[in-house]
Amino acid sequence: MRTAPNWTRRDFLRTAGAATLSALTAGYPRQIIAAEAKHEQPKPTADTIIVLWMGGGMAHTETFDPKHYTPYEKGMSPSAFLSTFPSINTSVDGVKFSQGLENLARVMDRGTLIRSYTAGDLGFILHSRHQYQWHTGYAPPQTVAAPHLGAVIARTLGPLNPVVPAFINIGQRFDVGEGEELKAFTTAGFLGSEYGPFNVPFPEEAAESVRPPEGMTPGRFENREKFLKKLLAASPVGEYGSGYQKDSLVRSLDNAYRLLNSPAAKAFDLTLEPIENIRKYASNYEPGRHFNATQDRFGAKYEEQMLGRFGLSCLLARRLAEVGARYIEVTTEYIPFLNWDTHENGHARAAAMKQQIDAPVAQLVLDLEARGLLSRTLIVLASEFSRDALIEGRPDKTVKDQVEVPEKVEDPKFYGMHRHFTDAGSVLLFGGGVKRGYVHGRTAEERPCKTLEKRVVIEDLHASIYRAMGISPDLAYEIERRPFYVTRDGKGNPISELFA
Repeated sequence: MRTAPNWTRRDFLRTAGAATLSALTAGYPRQIIAAEAKHEQPKPTADTIIVLWMGGGMAHTETFDPKHYTPYEKGMSPSAFLSTFPSINTSVDGVKFSQGLENLARVMDRGTLIRSYTAGDLGFILHSRHQYQWHTGYAPPQTVAAPHLGAVIARTLGPLNPVVPAFINIGQRFDVGEGEELKAFTTAGFLGSEYGPFNVPFPEEAAESVRPPEGMTPGRFENREKFLKKLLAASPVGEYGSGYQKDSLVRSLDNAYRLLNSPAAKAFDLTLEPIENIRKYASNYEPGRHFNATQDRFGAKYEEQMLGRFGLSCLLARRLAEVGARYIEVTTEYIPFLNWDTHENGHARAAAMKQQIDAPVAQLVLDLEARGLLSRTLIVLASEFSRDALIEGRPDKTVKDQVEVPEKVEDPKFYGMHRHFTDAGSVLLFGGGVKRGYVHGRTAEERPCKTLEKRVVIEDLHASIYRAMGISPDLAYEIERRPFYVTRDGKGNPISELFA
């Protein structure tokens, strides 16, 4: 795969758009296993996967791999701090997290922590390109529309519950920031529309997404669906894509209609959840803490109770896992220069993001465990790359700086991790057959805080995820008379040390 040191967003969109058009003309993607396959068909240890996506670049030294803490002091050198938070103990002896992750620290004994994830070497760093690679396993550009990890799982395994979408994406809007770039990989690609994501940008409005539009009677909605099917059937070959792609679109319409008429649609309605359960997903939740009663669960008291989108999204993910969703992705939402994209005010923003995720993720783990679902549900918390105060890229292969860092920190906004760092990163796993209380890999204690042991690259991480779901990393789909492997060129190797 070629790198693109001067790659621009325009280049990304141009090549992604061409690949999407080629996907529309693609025929049936036949599933194959290479004759020289290296791996046996794995026995699944999970039925469902929940990816918790920290879009924007979550700094490992500020979260799950803390280093020496140096408090802010006006006039300090940026090279003086490795972590801007003190470390805290977890439920596993000798394993530390960063302050602000106290709830997650208490459930570390249920999980596996990878500290040695290394992002791809893609030249000049664009978030959308690294997110594309993380979610598809391939670096753009590709000559075909690469399917999202969730679409591959949906196509290969099918739905757990035939009326519940196999691939559900929660919390990301596509009309803000780099929405078009995110659309390029949040798709089923050549696999067909029926395996694409069911998108829920706002979890508190999820129930509306499984009801006919307001004012439209069920009969009128059904007639509109029938008309669209007739239009597709009567269209000339190629007008709406190949015959396979048109049939796949029709099947996706059928799937949506079945969901609208199914009792499983109630899982999308968060107002049906007892209020005491909803409160546990508040970002400031503490056991025993008193909350004021709410007149409207998502109304006037929404901000007071810190019932943020991410917390509600985690609650929605739990409800969907209960009714048989196969792949669920929950995101803190990637918007340039917001959330985990901490180019300014790195310390303050990291503190806010940790408050946003700490209680909800821990509660998701506990809820699934209490319901007997954690052992068969794999939770993956990850980000496209990490961050450092000084280094852009890798220590031995730096790229063009995208943010200025002064020689002396005279303003708190420069106290934190502002630059993209790709030579280490953390991935947190729970359930689905992974070990409990295990740490994989090691990074340096001094800058550069790079990976020293048990490096994990994307194809091996994906191979491990697929192994948990019972999918061989050698699996490929034949498209345009050549194989497209579910891990990069079929080279992924599951990391056996992660599994119990």
